[in-house]
Amino acid sequence: MRGRRARVLVGLVIVMLMGTAVYLRLWTIDYTVSSADTELLRRQFDLANREAMDESAEWRLKYDKQVERVTKCAQELNKVKESFEKQVKDPANINQKIVMLQKENKALLERIKVLNQQLEAQKMKCSS
Repeated sequence: MRGRRARVLVGLVIVMLMGTAVYLRLWTIDYTVSSADTELLRRQFDLANREAMDESAEWRLKYDKQVERVTKCAQELNKVKESFEKQVKDPANINQKIVMLQKENKALLERIKVLNQQLEAQKMKCSS
């Protein structure tokens, strides 16, 4: 029994040594492949990094354009607000404009009336 146990133990040690040898061999093969691929990986990383930087710059440009548009719109809105506030503060000015527009409206209505009469007169001439 002791001899059999020793053989099993020796067999186990031999299998472990062979497994370690195979592992080391695979590791060295993988290491040589990875050291050969290091340059390729570095180039791919550089390319991906450049693409990311380009995309980042593109998004930054879009952001800057939007900020510029928003700033311009905000300035225009402030101008309109100020103009409206000035008009609201001066109701007499608004009343004057309303009176002037009403007079202009009356004058235009009279002009339309005259033009309709002239049109009717022309129609009468044509039909007779």
